[in-house]
Amino acid sequence: MKLQANFLCALTLFLSASFGMLHAQDTNVTTEFGVKGGYNMSNLIDSGDDVNDNNILSGFNAGFYATLPVSDFVAIQPEILFTTKGAKLEYNAGAFEGDAKFRLNYIEVPLLVRVNITKNFNVHAGGYASYLVSSKVTGDGIEINEEVDRDNLNKFDAGIAAGVGVDFDPISIGVRYNYGLTTVGKERTVLGETYTFPDVRNSNLTLYLSYKLN
Repeated sequence: MKLQANFLCALTLFLSASFGMLHAQDTNVTTEFGVKGGYNMSNLIDSGDDVNDNNILSGFNAGFYATLPVSDFVAIQPEILFTTKGAKLEYNAGAFEGDAKFRLNYIEVPLLVRVNITKNFNVHAGGYASYLVSSKVTGDGIEINEEVDRDNLNKFDAGIAAGVGVDFDPISIGVRYNYGLTTVGKERTVLGETYTFPDVRNSNLTLYLSYKLN
């Protein structure tokens, strides 16, 4: 997605400019436990990194997080989330046209390094691993509501994540981008030919809200 690529570029430039200011800020990190949830904008990227912003699928995420300090301004932040991903596809088959939604539901475990640039502003980056719990295709032109056999897909996904957050104790808001490094489809061999279907990876931009419980 263009929006996601621009976000990553902006985040990289911001990190380069910000680390030199840490010594002059009140950046104290404390131990936190809380709940969080948010709005997902997902897409699927093919092996050529081709994307179409019209294919963005809306979804959500919800779960728990912890912030575990390792210094005055750095912490490790593990999370466990239920999150929806996938893409929306337009089709036109003769007299039938409409949108088909390919939904992938995961239990996701991000593990992030969080850096407090100021007391109320943080950046975070790391990786995630997730397990596919269900998948479905629905359509509104031709009536479609079919479960997709998980045995035909990779049940495990992994990738990288980066984002920014603003803290208003006990509430925080932020934005994060996840980029999958594994394909959604499995590699298979048919008649001596090896291929991956679907040969796409997850791409997900999240707007989140979290609430500190302790």
